[in-house]
Amino acid sequence: MNIVKTNYTLFFVFVLTAFVAVSLAGYREVTKDVAAQNADIFNKRAILKAVENNLVPSGKVADLQDAQVLELFDKMESHVLDMQGNEVSDVQATKIDMKKERKKPEADRYLPVYIYDNGTEKFYILSVFGKGLWDDIWGYIALKSDLNTVAGAAFDHKGETPGLGAEIKDNPSFSKHFEGTQIFKDGQFVSINVYKTAKDKLHAVDGISGATITSAGVSAMLYSGLKNYLPYFEKIKQQ
Repeated sequence: MNIVKTNYTLFFVFVLTAFVAVSLAGYREVTKDVAAQNADIFNKRAILKAVENNLVPSGKVADLQDAQVLELFDKMESHVLDMQGNEVSDVQATKIDMKKERKKPEADRYLPVYIYDNGTEKFYILSVFGKGLWDDIWGYIALKSDLNTVAGAAFDHKGETPGLGAEIKDNPSFSKHFEGTQIFKDGQFVSINVYKTAKDKLHAVDGISGATITSAGVSAMLYSGLKNYLPYFEKIKQQ
């Protein structure tokens, strides 16, 4: 065995590995601000997607430039709520991580709410978070000013199956089914359920074929997530 040649190879691999590691760490440090800004805009697009059909001027959120997204978002109200429906003044709504909030004791959780006013009506955009078949799912539900009728919905997921559970995001018709549904029935909160074939179209929507568990996850997410906002709704109605 040529010991000198072996040592040289090991030294070369060590130096190359160290160079790559330092380069990647440096690249991450240089681009972290840009990455954070892109993540912020991505999140704001998702929130606006829930009221896409009511935006003024009208248009698809996907077609908006980043600057337009930020301009539109800056005109919205945003608040953070405690579980009693009180506004929390020292926390930004966009800083709320629903996954982290879900791990807290229920009484200690915070909820973000965004209010979009298109000049003729206010829309309340609520954040929901839950579990699908494989991993986390989440979404935004926009309610009309009656705090009952759904104006729009937008969903996303971390790892649902493409062509099946992932359709909650990829298939626009799934979100479309929520428009016009209502979360109260005869004055009682019932949320919106996702069934294989929905009969009561006012309080349920058709699920995605072959994605039974993800659909059930969406139902559970909506029930628990929207229920958390009920104390806030009561306070608004008393104003």
